[in-house]
Amino acid sequence: MSVPDLDLIVHAPRAIVDGVEISCTVGVHDGIVVSIDSRSSATEVVQLGPGEVLIPGLVDTHVHVNEPGRTEWEGFASATRAARAGGITTIVDMPLNSIPPTVDVDALAVKRGVAAEQASVDVGFWGGAVPGNLDQLRPLHDAGVFGFKCFLLHSGVDEFPPLSAAELEKAMIEIAAFDGLLIVHAEDAATIDAAPAPTGSAYSGFLNSRPRSAENRAIAQVIDLSRRTGCRVHILHLSSAEALPMIATAKRDGIRITVETCPHYLCFDAEHISSGATQFKCCPPIREAGNRELLWQGLADGVIDTVVTDHSPCTVDLKQLDTGDFGDAWGGIASLQISLAAVWSEARTRGFSLGDVVRWMATNTADQVGLADRGRIAVGCTADLVVFAPDASFTVDAQTLLHKNPVSAYDDRTLTGMVRRTWVRGSESERGRLLTRG
Repeated sequence: MSVPDLDLIVHAPRAIVDGVEISCTVGVHDGIVVSIDSRSSATEVVQLGPGEVLIPGLVDTHVHVNEPGRTEWEGFASATRAARAGGITTIVDMPLNSIPPTVDVDALAVKRGVAAEQASVDVGFWGGAVPGNLDQLRPLHDAGVFGFKCFLLHSGVDEFPPLSAAELEKAMIEIAAFDGLLIVHAEDAATIDAAPAPTGSAYSGFLNSRPRSAENRAIAQVIDLSRRTGCRVHILHLSSAEALPMIATAKRDGIRITVETCPHYLCFDAEHISSGATQFKCCPPIREAGNRELLWQGLADGVIDTVVTDHSPCTVDLKQLDTGDFGDAWGGIASLQISLAAVWSEARTRGFSLGDVVRWMATNTADQVGLADRGRIAVGCTADLVVFAPDASFTVDAQTLLHKNPVSAYDDRTLTGMVRRTWVRGSESERGRLLTRG
């Protein structure tokens, strides 16, 4: 079959294809990659420089946009602009922090309505599993959500309450019946209730309030229930490396479990978080340097499948930067625009390749939610493409980031790797679309 007239040709002496770096020429027609070795003409021809690498657009499956209801924290316009600037071409929005939360079909329609005209990248949606909405899970699944998020302890917002052990099991039985996916904020409520309360400006106090044993016990519970119910499960934002052996065992036993971690757990360590530096507060918390290195080993071993932002912004006042009180501050780190650079900066120093980073942040995340048409440069896939300069460095200035609020744990940190250009479906001006599962 002959190659059609092309809209875009990208000559890339360096490109990540099938996980390895090669030289290729990518041809795009009507938003789709139609060739990897094109000799045709095109409306637009781009020649990458020697310090640039063509990679697939990233797929971030853990983003809190917060609109409607808390749009002053972040909205679809600002979040998706920041994502695109950071080489992320698809996000999947979390069901909480917006009002109403996405726990029924009507709320999903509201969320889609506000996102439709604002998105700069493609947007999918998670549903929520909360007490009392068991009968809404299948309708949400049929309406196209990519799965269901639940908490096992207070979520931080009253309108998205946690599931009890009995409710969790019922939700997993229901979700397994239609082969859906449950994604879990895995921290055990009783363990945290028994821990010291997080007050004051010392980071050690906050860290002690969210012990790794809380994660370990919750993950063990999820694994046990997945074994009993057959429900597919995904562990969100893993910070406790102590849980890795049980997760590895579960995978070997055939339990359908996947695991993510986040840039902040891979970049920072508790020993270097200053007193009152509440911009570093997130839940579960950033742990010690030794724990961080074990998370990197979990990625190397394939026990951890994906790296996603858990972009969880808020207004400046909610971070309590004036008092530095970790007990009062909102927990969440905003990083959509700089996540690729943050992960690459650390990965390269540990001997990982850019292909590894693409696998964790694009290919595997796309596969997790069934978006096999993206997260890779391949014929027939969506032409979401990014020009990345892996050796270029910059210093983060929170005031200039496209996130709605200028609060960043990465402020004044020098990172390596810059996004130079981003195409969504082969266009640098194309608007984002709303996605549904399947």
